[in-house]
Amino acid sequence: MAVATKVPMTPDPALPDPALPDSALIVFNRFGLGARPGDRERLAGDPRGYLKAELRRPDVAMISLDDPAYADLKGSTPAIQASMAANLQRKRDRQRMATEQPPAATSAAASVMPPPAAPVMSPPVAPAAAAAKPAAVPPVEVMLFRAEAQARFDKAMQAEAGFVERLVYFWSNHFCVSVAKDNIVRASAGAFEREAIRPFVLGRFADMLMAVERHPAMLFYLDNQQSIGPDSRAGKNRQRGLNENLAREILELHTLGVGSGYSQADVTSFARILTGWMMAGREGRLGEPGSSVFNANAHEPGDAVLLGKTYPAGGMGQAQAALNDIARHPATAQHIATQLARHFIADDPPSAAVARLAKVFTRSDGNLRALAAALVDMPEAWSTPLAKMRSPFDYIAAIRRAAGPGPTNDPGQSLNWLNALGEPLWRPPGPNGFSDQADSWASAEGMKTRLDIAWQAAWQVKDIGNPNGMLDAVIGPSASPETRQAIARAESKQQGLALLLMAPEFQRR
Repeated sequence: MAVATKVPMTPDPALPDPALPDSALIVFNRFGLGARPGDRERLAGDPRGYLKAELRRPDVAMISLDDPAYADLKGSTPAIQASMAANLQRKRDRQRMATEQPPAATSAAASVMPPPAAPVMSPPVAPAAAAAKPAAVPPVEVMLFRAEAQARFDKAMQAEAGFVERLVYFWSNHFCVSVAKDNIVRASAGAFEREAIRPFVLGRFADMLMAVERHPAMLFYLDNQQSIGPDSRAGKNRQRGLNENLAREILELHTLGVGSGYSQADVTSFARILTGWMMAGREGRLGEPGSSVFNANAHEPGDAVLLGKTYPAGGMGQAQAALNDIARHPATAQHIATQLARHFIADDPPSAAVARLAKVFTRSDGNLRALAAALVDMPEAWSTPLAKMRSPFDYIAAIRRAAGPGPTNDPGQSLNWLNALGEPLWRPPGPNGFSDQADSWASAEGMKTRLDIAWQAAWQVKDIGNPNGMLDAVIGPSASPETRQAIARAESKQQGLALLLMAPEFQRR
């Protein structure tokens, strides 16, 4: 079998130089979530067509609550209500335990009792014979989080190439929330992705932006609950003011990008425009608890100037108009194009590719399906060597697709692997999400952890075929002679599979 030639590159001390891959490896590594046995044969000589067919599949990104497999999932509002109720109960339990005192009679009796006699030694009770303690019921937020995680892992396994799933993960990280914020976000992070990302991942950017910024999980995560117009009725009564977190992150991370020309005055003005957008509290004074609402009493009255344009007073519609304009701003097109090209092509994306993506974004009014198709059509996507490291989630998904799903209906092991690799699910270190740079995942410690995970995954496979055959099925002709030789010399099938899962050609995208 022909071996692809090496492409001259600056040597990476952490990883071997990548080989120029065949088109199938581009499909499943650069655009997708890794090949399963038999996937490469399904390309039928048309890799671009294979990816575009996935983009045309109806509801390809959706996770339906009507599916019996996802009976444990809830919409964001019921999930947040469940967390609110659980939190209230936990608070009551703590208060009750703090106020409970031992009966006085018991204390008095204890003071006059003689010291206990020496105990009579008896054989120790075996653990199996000890009284079994009832299993602790996990908090409702944990159960909701795990159910959502399992649904996400299921989608990764079921996807054809996994291109649309990769787009979901890209946008979910771009518009991230973090479960580290509070139990409310832990309960609703999965629902946020299902409700604000998946329905719009092949739709219009402006619609996704509106859905994201109005979602209760985002409003809570970026503290718009606490943002009160200083001259609003609530601001005058409570002596509270603006919180600029949501406004700043929309401009800096979600749309225009750093250095795009907006000022601190724009951030403050936008924060005023966004006042009143919040999540209804447990008491339900503003609407159904846990839902997204507009509180007119907290909204800053009057006209507002943002990016040189005046937005007339208009309640909730003022922020909607501003978001629609920001979604179509030239800086937003440039920022999104750069982020997408960095994610799918290279850490330092080709400027020509970025320019073409920005042009498609502008001409199509932010049509994300057209943007994804343009990415597939780009020559740079097929000629640039696979030099980026798979992110931890991409790596775990690729392992599961190549070697099998692991424990069924239990996301625990995959979640533990993600934690160990430094990309805990829906828990980025900040509003800017997880890094999309290759060197973030290529540390010596990270590679050691990947090796441990590869071994664990390999030993869980009960019926391993020929590892050399799996190499051809998953990597194909791009496998280097060194990789082929290492797997051929493996002392066991498990070792051969682990070496495959650690191969540079498997790690890179």
